[in-house]
Amino acid sequence: MPQLRVALAQVNARVGDLDHNAALVLDRCREAYEAGAHLVVFPEMVLTGYPLEDLAMRASVVAASRAKADALARTLAAEGLGDLVAVVGFLDHAEGVTEGPGVPKNAPQNALAVMHGGEIVARQAKIHLWNYGVGDEIRTFVPGDVLHVLEIHGTDVAMVICEDLWRDGIASAVRASGAGLLVVPNGSPYEADKDDVRLDLCRRRAVEGDCALAYVNLVGGQDELVFDGDSLVVDAEGTLLGRTAQFVEELLVVDLELPAARRLMPPTDTRFAGLRITRTVLSSDPVAPYEPVAPPVLPRLDDLEEIYRALVVGLRDYVEKNGFRSVLLGLSGGIDSTLCGAIAVDALGPERVFGVSNPSAYSSEHSRSDAAELAKRTGLDLRTVPIAPMVEAFQEALGLSGLAEENLQARVRAVVWMGLSNQEGHLVLACGNKSEVATGYSTIYGDAVGGYAPLKDVRKTLVWELARWRNAYAEAHGETPPIPENTISKPPSAELRPGQLDSDSLPPYEILDGILDAYVERDLSAAAVVAEGYDPQLVERVVTLVDRAEYKRRQYPPGPKVTRRNFGRDRRVPITHGWREHLVKD
Repeated sequence: MPQLRVALAQVNARVGDLDHNAALVLDRCREAYEAGAHLVVFPEMVLTGYPLEDLAMRASVVAASRAKADALARTLAAEGLGDLVAVVGFLDHAEGVTEGPGVPKNAPQNALAVMHGGEIVARQAKIHLWNYGVGDEIRTFVPGDVLHVLEIHGTDVAMVICEDLWRDGIASAVRASGAGLLVVPNGSPYEADKDDVRLDLCRRRAVEGDCALAYVNLVGGQDELVFDGDSLVVDAEGTLLGRTAQFVEELLVVDLELPAARRLMPPTDTRFAGLRITRTVLSSDPVAPYEPVAPPVLPRLDDLEEIYRALVVGLRDYVEKNGFRSVLLGLSGGIDSTLCGAIAVDALGPERVFGVSNPSAYSSEHSRSDAAELAKRTGLDLRTVPIAPMVEAFQEALGLSGLAEENLQARVRAVVWMGLSNQEGHLVLACGNKSEVATGYSTIYGDAVGGYAPLKDVRKTLVWELARWRNAYAEAHGETPPIPENTISKPPSAELRPGQLDSDSLPPYEILDGILDAYVERDLSAAAVVAEGYDPQLVERVVTLVDRAEYKRRQYPPGPKVTRRNFGRDRRVPITHGWREHLVKD
């Protein structure tokens, strides 16, 4: 059978930075060529970055993407790479489509450009647009209806893009095309345990399509999304042949033995699963037989490390891609800000992380000493700015009491952070966790201020798990555990009044997080949550807190998505509405 050496380029693209991305593609093409690859496949929309959101509908962006793709094809040939077949995701324009209702402005398409011999020899648009969860592609793209088959060195290669693979029926069209290999460029965001789901899907589609399957994904952070890579290749029986590491850029090279090209194609008006199949011959002669190289099959990270790495990558790329040189965060000695500090140091290095301790009249000694211990262990910069004199000044003018006085302290701290941010150029991190964000247990314009929130999609119980994992990881690698043990073991408190504990306002976090999982993650009704064994009065109290806090969440900074349903892109609930999750009472 014909042999084909395929390279999958798992790369970190930058949205809108076409020059950077084109240079990235060129570099990886050189690397693939030097590795002896015949075909190199890049992720979905690698040339423009993904997701483009409404930038995709700007005529200037569409034109720039098309021009850059044409220029890149010429550059590849000029660099001596013209024999290499490169499949490159880019933003295209749907020809012959009239704008109107249901058609996005300027008719953009999420497409693949097949570059060979100095030109784009085939283009294919995404067929099934992703329009659930964080996807909103029907708003921005025109779908395609063509499945391209490329004959490369005597074997047939078909292409689909990301969501196409998830739809039943696509495999029947691939099988009908006779392709021996299906390549799948992706922009598939990370969420916990998704790697297992992807592998199962790839295996199933390979068997259904009777073809080997090569899946390549983006890596890196983009606003609230993190891409974990996890590129892989399976054979026609679903056997895993090669797999990349997660959260790092990598070129995976795999040797395949594939069926000879069929060459007999159905009539052009025939459709399979609604698709037309077209064929482009790039090279008919098989390559001379060679000794294949065994690709790596790298192990998966365990569940907690996977989530932790996603948080690190999300923060790192948000800082780097937005041009910040450093981050600043309030360090209270509590578990949330301490874990955020550890994540920031791992993402950026201690020299780029600045902590501020803001003791008030109610701050305990351990809150100060635990923050200092974190700085000692990690090397981050810590300064102390007491807020008691500032709060007193406000109180002389306002005379606040109760909750208003508590929130004043939080807002004074925020003024300090933002002032230092403006003066010194730091990005302020909000350190609240998902459980607090869900229930509104945060002070708007206080601890909720900032430009990025690393723990926004991390429930409180998971915060503790990640802290313990990070310390255990350090110990296993002969390093100093970054998080003080007292920070993990002490009961959480906002320290805005004498003896205050989180448990004064919220149920125990292990119970709260279970209710939130049911109501927020799984969208169960209050009655259905009670049916899972929770106290009815407690459920009604929690869901009321969640519903009333929507206006706060709209003003909360972005943070990396790590669960199946994050606040922001995934879960979209009106601020103003009359629906109430009342429980049915006997």
